[in-house]
Amino acid sequence: MKLEKMTKQEKTSEKRWYDDACGTAMALELVGERWSLLIVRELMFGGRRFGELKAALNGISANVLTQRLEGMEAAGILKKRKLPPPASVQIYELTPWGYESETAIQELGRWATRSPAHDPSLPLSAASLMLSFRTMLSAERSAGMVARIGFRLGEEVFTTELANSSFQVIRAEPVDADVVFTSTPRGFAALTYGGVPIAEGERLGLVAIEGDRSLAERFVTLFPLPPKWTEA
Repeated sequence: MKLEKMTKQEKTSEKRWYDDACGTAMALELVGERWSLLIVRELMFGGRRFGELKAALNGISANVLTQRLEGMEAAGILKKRKLPPPASVQIYELTPWGYESETAIQELGRWATRSPAHDPSLPLSAASLMLSFRTMLSAERSAGMVARIGFRLGEEVFTTELANSSFQVIRAEPVDADVVFTSTPRGFAALTYGGVPIAEGERLGLVAIEGDRSLAERFVTLFPLPPKWTEA
């Protein structure tokens, strides 16, 4: 009787939006609340401190961020870890299962950019920009390219490796990069997705370039957006 009562309490205490066995319904249970999927996006390239997550997610409150982090930790999507000295700070990072969500996020993003309402000129985070590159990279346009490309995007830095039509990203200061871009996420998106020429971007103060200029000019053309959906 006691075991039956405990089991019943556990079941009723679980939050469920849908009484549905579909995997899509389960996915929404896991990351369907507002901000949850964007938190996963921000952690896709390594662990982040609470303050860094809040700064990257414009408009989220500390209370809501705490709730989402606790919920996704309980679900096994992310975990907390304390960095060793001298940092000695707590970070949040994805579990191996959490990282597996990248493919789903990419496909969802690719699908959504076909909406006529999608506006690539809106603000975006540095992690969002890097994930968009991994999503939109054209295998045809990048065929045969091998390069190390660095980014300084405000306070965030990335080193990327372009090879065999793949785009690997790590959060690290660019070292021995063929070209380094200094910009902001929104400014650099204007070059890759807004069609602003590099020379114009430099004149407007959107970007500064160190290294191989021809590679820089080719790089910003590698990420074509899919065509907008129109009703036949």
